[in-house]
Amino acid sequence: MASLASAFPILAGKTEQWQQFSQQMAGPRRSEYEASRKRLGITREAAYLQQTPQGNLAVVYAEAQDIGRMFEGIATSQDLFDVWFHEQVKKIHCVDFSQPVAGPLRARCGCSTS
Repeated sequence: MASLASAFPILAGKTEQWQQFSQQMAGPRRSEYEASRKRLGITREAAYLQQTPQGNLAVVYAEAQDIGRMFEGIATSQDLFDVWFHEQVKKIHCVDFSQPVAGPLRARCGCSTS
């Protein structure tokens, strides 16, 4: 089992949207979320809001048999929930899992921060 912990910056003004996104996955979209994670090989996942003077972060911890496969699945899945999840991550964090990460997230983010 492999694990990964990472912090994803939340764009300025998007914290409430992140909280609603999290509530959707814990509430009305829970069964879709669980099916997605099973399909992607994720056996455990947790996300926490971390407030800092430099801005808010989503601290995410995940366990999977194959972390690379997990990211590949997130990037390429055409399942309706996975597509919705991917779009939310792009809007809230300016992270596009379908694009290779070439450096720090803030350095490559072309999204508006307002």
